[in-house]
Amino acid sequence: MANMDQGPVRPLTAVAWTSNTSTCPKDFTLINITEDGANANFSRSFPMRFSYYLCYSKATSGGMVVSDIQLITEKDAIPHGYCFIAEHLEPKATVSKKKRVCVRLVPVGSVDTAVLDIKLTAKSKMMLQHYTYVGDIHGYVLWYRKGHFTNTMPQAKPRSVSLGLRRLSLELPSTPQPLRPSNLQVPQGKLSHRRHSLHANESQDKAADSSIQGITALDGVPFSLHSKFDSQPNAKTPQLNYQLNNIRIKTLQDIENEYNYTFEVEEIAAKRTRPLVVTSSSTQ
Repeated sequence: MANMDQGPVRPLTAVAWTSNTSTCPKDFTLINITEDGANANFSRSFPMRFSYYLCYSKATSGGMVVSDIQLITEKDAIPHGYCFIAEHLEPKATVSKKKRVCVRLVPVGSVDTAVLDIKLTAKSKMMLQHYTYVGDIHGYVLWYRKGHFTNTMPQAKPRSVSLGLRRLSLELPSTPQPLRPSNLQVPQGKLSHRRHSLHANESQDKAADSSIQGITALDGVPFSLHSKFDSQPNAKTPQLNYQLNNIRIKTLQDIENEYNYTFEVEEIAAKRTRPLVVTSSSTQ
């Protein structure tokens, strides 16, 4: 117990099945001997040609830790948030499904306690101090130890900025300011009286804005009415002025009288009798 508490305490990040040391993944530890000295081959009581063992990993590169371990039978539904452990076996090798090991994986930053170690015993009467009983599986007893762990995930270090780069960021030349509306020179002769008065009032009411938001798309565009909408008499548009002066607004009664239709022609056509057509056979 004292040896386990010395130095950084690393949690389990994965539990799996493996056939032997050759199929055991990198960074995994294979459990081939129980705590009471028995062989930890789970296929010893089954007529199988292949062996399989439990193995575990404490590599933190995946960012997940094992927070709990449970044993379920083949008739039980897997608990919510749990998953079956992986299988790294030889070809055609299988693991018994009568009892299965499932683990709960959570992000390393979301918990401060996790499974720190797992052990196996061959005799159910043997008790492991400071370990929690998980259950019997194929003639073995599975135990785990849970507690606080040391987060050894690499932390991002703040990047130091050199003095030269800091001066560059602080002493950048100021960007040229955009033209202000008051600096735009537009010939006054091409502006109408209304546009000129509006432009003068805007210049008096608000100060000139030094940002790009002070310039609009209409700044500098002269405003004038089209010649056909000019109310003053013009020799080129006498017909338009005549039409505008002779517009007559019709009343509702005028519209009904003008578009009244009695459908008399249709009524006469409907009352007309259909002429009898005499065929050549009937005349003989």
